[in-house]
Amino acid sequence: MSSYTSNVSIKKRDTTIKAPISPITQHGRAEGAASISSEAFGTFVGQVWLDPMLKSGDDITVVNVNFQPGARTNWHRHDKGQLLKVTAGSGWVCDQGQKPKRISVGDVIWCQPGGIHWHGADDGSYMVHEAVSLGGIDWYDPVTEEEYAKKTA
Repeated sequence: MSSYTSNVSIKKRDTTIKAPISPITQHGRAEGAASISSEAFGTFVGQVWLDPMLKSGDDITVVNVNFQPGARTNWHRHDKGQLLKVTAGSGWVCDQGQKPKRISVGDVIWCQPGGIHWHGADDGSYMVHEAVSLGGIDWYDPVTEEEYAKKTA
C-alpha cells in the first residue's frame, strides 16, 4: 500500500449538512474574468498574461500564467506556499541564494511558505503554468538580467 493511501479512513457522511455550492470554472476562466496583461501590476519582467481561474477569499488564488520567451516574475514570496504545474513550454524556477532550475511540461513545483523565489520562461520558449497561491504574496524587486543569466541547462 502506498504512503498516499495508507492513512485513509472511511467515515460515515452526515447527510443533514448542506454543503456550500462548489464553484465551476467554465472554460478554465473565473466568471467575469478576462486575460490580464502583467503590465498592470509591475510584478513581472517581460510580457506575461494572467487568466484568473479561481479566487477564494484571501487564502487561495488559482491563475493560468502565460510567459513570453524570457519573461519572468519579480522576486516574491507566498505566506502559505505556492504550487506550480507547467502545462506548456519550458522555463526556470529559482529560490533566493540558489541556482535557477529548469522546469518543463508536466513538472510540478512546490514553492515553500515564505521562500523568496522567481519563475519564468526560458529565452527560446514560451511557458505556461497553473499557479495555486496560498495566503498573501509579498512582491520584491525585478529579477535582473544578471540573475536571469545564471540559469543552467
